[in-house]
Amino acid sequence: MCGCNRFISSSTHNTCIDSIFVYLFKFYYLRLKNYNDPIYGFISIPTPFISTIIQEPVFQRLRRIQQMGLSHYVFNGATHHRFAHALGAMHLMRKTLDILLTKGTPISDSEREAAMIAILLHDLGHGPFSHALEGILTDNVSHEYWSLSLMKMLNEKHSGKLSLAIQMFEGRYERSFFNQLISSQLDMDRLDYLKRDSFYSGVTEGNISTDRIIAMLRVHQDKLVVEEKGLYSIEKFLLARRMMYWSVYLHKTSYVAEEVLKRIILRAKEMLQEGETIRASADLLYFLSTSRSSEPKVEMKHYAAIDDVDVWSMIKAGVTHQDSVFSNLCEMVLSRRLPKIEVSNESFSSEFLDKQKNIAMTDLGLSPQEISYFVFDGKMKNMAYNLEQSPIILIDKNGVTKELLAGSDESNLKMLTKAVTKYYCCYPK
Repeated sequence: MCGCNRFISSSTHNTCIDSIFVYLFKFYYLRLKNYNDPIYGFISIPTPFISTIIQEPVFQRLRRIQQMGLSHYVFNGATHHRFAHALGAMHLMRKTLDILLTKGTPISDSEREAAMIAILLHDLGHGPFSHALEGILTDNVSHEYWSLSLMKMLNEKHSGKLSLAIQMFEGRYERSFFNQLISSQLDMDRLDYLKRDSFYSGVTEGNISTDRIIAMLRVHQDKLVVEEKGLYSIEKFLLARRMMYWSVYLHKTSYVAEEVLKRIILRAKEMLQEGETIRASADLLYFLSTSRSSEPKVEMKHYAAIDDVDVWSMIKAGVTHQDSVFSNLCEMVLSRRLPKIEVSNESFSSEFLDKQKNIAMTDLGLSPQEISYFVFDGKMKNMAYNLEQSPIILIDKNGVTKELLAGSDESNLKMLTKAVTKYYCCYPK
């Protein structure tokens, strides 16, 4: 015993040791179970198993996938990642379940944990740059497919502990309101990404009151409904979603940047088919190549390893590639020297497109086969509220339900049910 300990009684010494142990336990507990989030403050992780899932490499991979693709080319602050969004959606799910419990909806501990796991992993299958390369890198396969596949992989690893979460995710669980909280027109995913993307992009029109909306939710006959007094909060939510799509998600500059990014991937695939080589990671090359395995586990192993870093590395190396089309496309994205994009309410004439193609072929020395990488057109479409896709239901104090529009006197809200289509044309400046 050291000299100072001679003056401390045995009981006092043990108490000090116990206090130190409790302090260290709390320190590490808080460190492992809480995340400091700029939107909601501290996000606590509710169960040890959810904490285990978060530490899985396939989930940590979401830290390396941009939430908003190349939107930061316009909105400098929009550099947040899918990891933060997943935690935010889980946090909102936890708050919602707590409120539903106080309103008399029975929810077991297993259902509660499963719902939080399902929303936590809902974007697990996003590939590099999120929606920007969806269906391009993996040939028309959606991120929902990959999310489900990776969830099943984790379920096998953890001896079936994710089975209920998977049922909820797929909409197979008998209590359908759980699936509505995960995937509907008023789910935790949309509530978080609108608020989060608005914050990081600096576009305040997208800021919504998630607390108010969640407080208005109820369960009626195992369906998710909104208390009638929450009507205006829902209207603001839908209007904010429309504003964010046309102001941010479909902003013409970030849109053309992502279109060029898609063409980099398409050109890389074409070059590999013709026997040329490119510098890229083995996992990315697997999806760029036509010779892929038919074994699902092999596919998932490679998919779970790719992220934004793989694509950026290929682009940086591609700037000096001998293929002029590939190198020019890579330089455009890397240096943000993007094509000009025109947006119109009407489609562009074939004469206008032919004119731009002829100019580009002359200026850049491109062949007719190569020009489609630099001159292209298309359309962008958005509908803020789809009546055919799980409509939002209001409930009054007498328990009578009605569809959202039936309870609204806002003609602007009815306009949100109409699809808005805009046409674009891109060509070198």
